[in-house]
Amino acid sequence: MRIRKGDTVEVLSGKQRGRRGQVMVADPSRRTVIVDGANMVKRHTKPTGATMQGGIIDKDMPLPVSVVAIVCPACGPTRIGMSIDEAGRKVRVCRKCGGDL
Repeated sequence: MRIRKGDTVEVLSGKQRGRRGQVMVADPSRRTVIVDGANMVKRHTKPTGATMQGGIIDKDMPLPVSVVAIVCPACGPTRIGMSIDEAGRKVRVCRKCGGDL
């Protein structure tokens, strides 16, 4: 999975289409990401030891990684390619402009 925590992504499909945000959590085992401000749901919760306040809480839910695209600062939403830099490390590059992500 090439999308990591802290990346800026855009949602490509569904009710949240076009919304941009930062990736807060990336879960490679489930191939999902949680994007800040996208896919918000309301959950009715009881007050527990962890959350003393009960009631209706807005919660970010995971999105499949296939419905988000990373946003290149130069050219917008794009796919990710891999290349090897002069130090011998693998780096992520933009498929449209070739710049580092």
